[in-house]
Amino acid sequence: MISSMTGYGSASRQVSLGAGVVADLQVECRAVNSRFLDLGFRLPDECRGAEPALREMATQSLSRGKVEFRAAWRVNAGAANSAKSNPHALGAINKDRLDALYALQEKAQDAFPKAQELTIAEILRWPGVVSEPRGEEDSWITAAVEAGRAALAALMESRSAEGKALVGVLTSITNKMRDIVKVIEPKVPEYVAQYQEKLTERLSEALAAQEQAKAGAELMERIRQEVVLYAVRIDVAEEFARLKTHLQAVDTALAGKGPVGKRLDFLMQELNREANTLSSKSVSEECTQAALELKLFIEQMREQVQNLE
Repeated sequence: MISSMTGYGSASRQVSLGAGVVADLQVECRAVNSRFLDLGFRLPDECRGAEPALREMATQSLSRGKVEFRAAWRVNAGAANSAKSNPHALGAINKDRLDALYALQEKAQDAFPKAQELTIAEILRWPGVVSEPRGEEDSWITAAVEAGRAALAALMESRSAEGKALVGVLTSITNKMRDIVKVIEPKVPEYVAQYQEKLTERLSEALAAQEQAKAGAELMERIRQEVVLYAVRIDVAEEFARLKTHLQAVDTALAGKGPVGKRLDFLMQELNREANTLSSKSVSEECTQAALELKLFIEQMREQVQNLE
C-alpha cells in the first residue's frame, strides 16, 4: 500500500534484572519526511547490542523517511513490594565506594566550610555507590529487538493509514483539475474565432486607410506580426493532451503499491510546466483564470506529495 513518511509506533517488553526485579523496556519508533532513508538510534547502554538488528529491520521495511528508534526503561512498580522481603532487590550499597565518597566530602568541606553536605538522593546517584541489578545482556537485546519489531509494525500501520488518506485527497484534486480542463478545452475554438474577428476588424481599418500608404503599410506589417504571434500562442492542444496524460499518470501511481513519492514529485513538475504554458498562451481572461486555478491545485498536490514515501 502507498504510505506516508510520517508516523509513530511504540511497544514494550519486560526484562528480568534478577533478585525478583523486573524492568519495563519501552521502545518508540518515530518517522518524519526525508528524501532518503535516514536512521537514528537513542538506546540505553543495555540495549546497544540491538541496534544492528533494528537497523536491518528498518532497512528491509522502509525506503524513505527520517526514522528514529528511542528506548528507555524503568523498574517495574511491583519491584517495590519485592524490596520489602528482599533488601537487595533494588540494589546493594558498595561500602568501600560509600566510605571513599564520605572521605572526599570531608576534604571538600575543609576547603569550603560553607558547602552543604550531600543529600541521600545525591549519594545514591553517585557512580558506583549502588550496584543495581542489570540483568543479562542477551535478555536486554532480545527484549529490545522484539519491542522494536512491534513498534516498527505499529509505525508502518500508521503510515499506511495516513497514506490512504493522502491518496483520497490527491485523487479529489486531480478530479477537480479534470473538471477545469473539460470546461476550458472545448471553448478554445471560440476564443480563436473571437481573436480572428478582432484581427479582421483591424485589417478592414487598414484597407480603409490605403490613401495613407505609409501608415497603411505600417499597420499591415503590424497585423502580420500579430497573426504570427497569435498562431503560436493559441496552439494549446498539445498542452491539454500532455496535461491529461500527466493526470492519468498520477491516478495510475496512486492506484499502485509501494513507494511512489519521487515519481509523483516528478509528475508535479510536469503538470506545473503545462499549466505555466497554458497561462502564457492564454487568449482570454477565462483561460488565464483556469490556468491559475490549475497551478493552485498543483501546488496543493505538491505539498501533499512531499509526505508520501
